Amino acid sequence: MSTTTAAVAQLRALEHLTRSEIALARTRTAQARTATVRAELEGNARKAETRSEAIAQALRDLDAVPDVVAPVVGWAITLAKSKAEQAQPIDEALLGDLALEHQMADRARYLLALTRSGPTSVHRLAERLVAAHTETIEWLETVLAEEAVGGPTALKPTPLQTVAAGVTKAAQLPVKLTVDGVNRVAHEVSRAGRGVQQRVGRTGDRLGRVASESRDVVATGVTSGFDAATRRAEAVSRSEGATDTATATRTVRRETGSLSSTELPVRDYDGLSVADATTAVRRLTEPSDLRAVEAYEQRHRNRAGVLNAVRERAEVVAKDAAQLR
Repeated sequence: MSTTTAAVAQLRALEHLTRSEIALARTRTAQARTATVRAELEGNARKAETRSEAIAQALRDLDAVPDVVAPVVGWAITLAKSKAEQAQPIDEALLGDLALEHQMADRARYLLALTRSGPTSVHRLAERLVAAHTETIEWLETVLAEEAVGGPTALKPTPLQTVAAGVTKAAQLPVKLTVDGVNRVAHEVSRAGRGVQQRVGRTGDRLGRVASESRDVVATGVTSGFDAATRRAEAVSRSEGATDTATATRTVRRETGSLSSTELPVRDYDGLSVADATTAVRRLTEPSDLRAVEAYEQRHRNRAGVLNAVRERAEVVAKDAAQLR
C-alpha cells in the first residue's frame, strides 16, 4: 500500500469518526451543568465541525473519490450509539466518549508518521488533530475524575442516565435526592430501636406528604416543609444514637441544598460578596463540601460567578485525586 493510499484510508476513518464526535458533542452540550460549560462545549462542537471540513478538503487535495455510502452508515451507527448510551450511567457513556477520542488521537498520530515526508498540508493537519484530541482526552479524564470523587461535575446526566445511575428526582421538587441516600436512611431506621423507628417514621410520613404534594410545592415556591422534615429526621436519629441514619439524612440535605447557611463549610456564607465567596470556595478541598456549597448557592442565590468558582475548584480537586497533573 502506498503512503498516499494509507493516508487517504486514515483520513476517511477520521472523517467518519469526527462526524460521530460532532453528534456526541451536541449531546453533551445539552447536558452542560453551567452556562460556562455549555459555551465551552458549543465551542468544541464548532471546532470539530471545522476539523471535519479540513479533513474533507485534505481528501479532495489527494484526489480521493468521495465516499457517499460510509457517511450514511456512520450516521446510523452514531444515532444508535447515542440512543443506547442513554440507558447507561453517565460514567459509562463518558468512558465510551473517551475511547472514541483515544482512537482518533491514535489514528492522527499514525497519519502524522505516514506523512512525515509529505504532503506537508496533511502532515500539519495531523499535528492539529493530535493536539485537539489530546486536549479533549484530558477534559474527559477530568470530568470522569469529578464523577468518581463525588464533587460537582461539568455534565449532568440525562433523565435515563439518572435512572440508570440509581439517582432519581423526588416527584417534582426543584432539587435532587439520591436513591442510595434515602435507602440508607430506611435501612438504618429498620435496624434501630423501636423508639427511633416510631419517631423517624412519623417524620418519614411528613416527607411522603411533601413529596406527594410536590407540584403545589413547586408552584408556590414553598420548600420549608421538606427542609423541616429532613432536619427533624437527622436530629431524631442523632438523639437516639442512630449515627448512620443521621449521616445518610444529612447527605440528602446536602444534596438538596437544604443545609442552613451556618452548616456550610464556609463561615458567614450568606454575608459574603461574590468575590469573597469565590475566594472561600477556592480553599475547599473536599468534594462533599463543594457539592454542599453548589447546591445551596443554586437554590438560594444562583450567582454565576460563585458557581463557576465551585466548578473550577471541583476540577482541580478531581485532577489531584486522579493524579492528572
